[in-house]
Amino acid sequence: MIEFEPKYITFDCYGTLTKFRMADMTREMFGNVLQGDDLEKLVAFYAGYRRDEVLGAWKPYRDVVVNALRRACKRMNVEFNEVEAEKIYTAVPTWGPHPDVPEGLSRLAKKYKLVILSNASNNQIQSNVDKLGAPFHAVFTAEQAQSYKPRMQGFEYMFDQLNCNPEDVLHVSSSLRYDLMTAHDLGIKHKAFVKRGHEPSTPYYQYYEVNDIPHLAAELGL
Repeated sequence: MIEFEPKYITFDCYGTLTKFRMADMTREMFGNVLQGDDLEKLVAFYAGYRRDEVLGAWKPYRDVVVNALRRACKRMNVEFNEVEAEKIYTAVPTWGPHPDVPEGLSRLAKKYKLVILSNASNNQIQSNVDKLGAPFHAVFTAEQAQSYKPRMQGFEYMFDQLNCNPEDVLHVSSSLRYDLMTAHDLGIKHKAFVKRGHEPSTPYYQYYEVNDIPHLAAELGL
């Protein structure tokens, strides 16, 4: 059980709540030119370059998505098509939640104020949030904060908007590299790692491990 009563439960959205389909779309898009290990290398490079693209000054999320794929294609020596790359970006608002999410969030929303901090653009995120099946107290984007996770500025923006401190929240994510490592460094003592299979567990960062969102609700007594 989680022996803590947060003022807010704050969530990463893409990957944690929304099923993030960039790897799937990359496989679909390049499956006719790359196979097997080479295709998976492209998928991995694309994920790595997306992380690299968000580490500097804020830029539109469309540019993050497109630039990262351009770099991954160059690395794998395959043709890059900007129009095709933009299709990945425009698909993001159509993606729905992991199957466990609506039930888990609806249980949590009965007691807690739920908040999202997402590496999203303003014109995308509401479509994804509307599919999650629960009310949110606030939704914050990288565009609003002018900074992407894993940089700290987005978290600081969220705390300022909520008028709260790091120790007041329980932050929930399926990614250590984007969320939980930064949360640890900011002094967010209460964190939950949702085991979606994106990244291995790293207990040094001191978080609760949960299998899904209903598991999180159960750990909070709901």
